[in-house]
Amino acid sequence: MPTKTRHPPPPIRACLFDMDGLLIDSEDMYSICTNLILQEYGRPPLPWSIKARLQGRPGPEAGRIFQQWAQLPIDRTEFQRKTQALQAQHFPNCRPLPGVETLLQTLSSRTEPRVELALATSSHAANFKLKTAHQEDLFSVFAPEHRVLGDDPRIAPGRGKPAPDIYLLALETVNARVRLEGEREVLPSEALVFEDSVPGVEAGRRAGMQVVWCPHAGLLEEMEGKEERVLAGRMGEHSEEGRTGEVGDGWARLLHTLEGFPYSEYGMHV
Repeated sequence: MPTKTRHPPPPIRACLFDMDGLLIDSEDMYSICTNLILQEYGRPPLPWSIKARLQGRPGPEAGRIFQQWAQLPIDRTEFQRKTQALQAQHFPNCRPLPGVETLLQTLSSRTEPRVELALATSSHAANFKLKTAHQEDLFSVFAPEHRVLGDDPRIAPGRGKPAPDIYLLALETVNARVRLEGEREVLPSEALVFEDSVPGVEAGRRAGMQVVWCPHAGLLEEMEGKEERVLAGRMGEHSEEGRTGEVGDGWARLLHTLEGFPYSEYGMHV
């Protein structure tokens, strides 16, 4: 049964970030690459009703959902070959989304008390490099040991988002250093997950963390009328029994942009 969380959330001590569509505009690049292949085979562009199910998920699961919908006359290997060639062309054009640079710079150096940072992305190492090599300054706020990627061997097969594992692991990378410094570990309830996807929000809520949902305008339109269920992590993206939130429990909020982030409302003073 879902855990009933009615007490107010505590101040934030760690921020855990998704990447695609949250920090950088890579979701738009994914759409460009996918639609070029669909066009080649006379298929319609990828609708948000399907894209919403792909976002945030590990590659194999996203691929299964996509192929079931697209019914392309090529096998998965050929589709991946075409996709990778297009991604190698377009991913190096990824840029930060509005408010991201200021938010990361502020969190990494200008908050009191100090806020720990970690990255938790479903992108595998090769794609991560394509998307970020030209943006090293932006991603320098995440120390290498605090970057959890989609092909991290510490995440068991089938345990990507919307399962909570990737965010629990990201928090553990933070706490490994916190323990060495002799400080109190950061509790899951003191961690704030930044997400753009519906499965990612559920992963954060199942991890017992607070969540900021900052979705693409296309996804928000697709989720119209379901926003509160998304924020509670109760869209049924993950079949496993366990903790989710409750509608209106105050542990997750929707932001249309990361510009002008309300630090003080999370106990952070700039």
